[in-house]
Amino acid sequence: MTMLTIDALIWLGLHLGVAGTDLRQAIIGRIGLQAFRGLFAAAALAVLVLLCRSYADSRMVLLWIAPGWLRWLLALLMLPAFVLFVASLRANPTAAGGEALLQGELHGIQRVTRHPMMMAFTLWAGVHMLGNGDAAALVFFGTFLITAAAGMPSIDRKTAARDPAGWMKLRQGTSILPFAAILAGRNRFVAAEIGWMAPLVGVALWLAMLLLHRSIFGAAPVTL
Repeated sequence: MTMLTIDALIWLGLHLGVAGTDLRQAIIGRIGLQAFRGLFAAAALAVLVLLCRSYADSRMVLLWIAPGWLRWLLALLMLPAFVLFVASLRANPTAAGGEALLQGELHGIQRVTRHPMMMAFTLWAGVHMLGNGDAAALVFFGTFLITAAAGMPSIDRKTAARDPAGWMKLRQGTSILPFAAILAGRNRFVAAEIGWMAPLVGVALWLAMLLLHRSIFGAAPVTL
């Protein structure tokens, strides 16, 4: 647990203390944007490997056991997480600090949430924290939940600083919480813009993971 906690703090320091602060711009000013992206990606990958190894080596300290009904509910919550993730790959609006959000009209999954990939990771991490119920899982998955949840307003701040007028328009027509802007009447859901491929692939991945989770990770999310 000690190494897992240390690795988690390093990961959070990289993403919240560097990428999410003015320190990022200071470093970019010295070495350039492309060099920063390359160094940051390499550092993040190295810490991710350490984090995964520390989690795998951590001793099991069980805090609670999720009941069967909760495990099924959590498994169902992973379905929108997969769909959001796949849909975000087509046109990820969180890329490049939210720059894509200011280009052109809102389209497809961006009408549902302006941060589909971050929201997918938030759901994934929260589901696994509740489903596992042990101390190591709280630290490991909690690290990614904090990163994703804090990353969304961080990207919004960068977007607002880059283009205040564009950001005000964007904020009015979108939401972080899925479907919030649509339910409030500030946008509309257009299924045709999302298409059938992302939902179909998302459902296929969800079913595959439901069936293969035990074989891959050693534990089944639900009893089939």
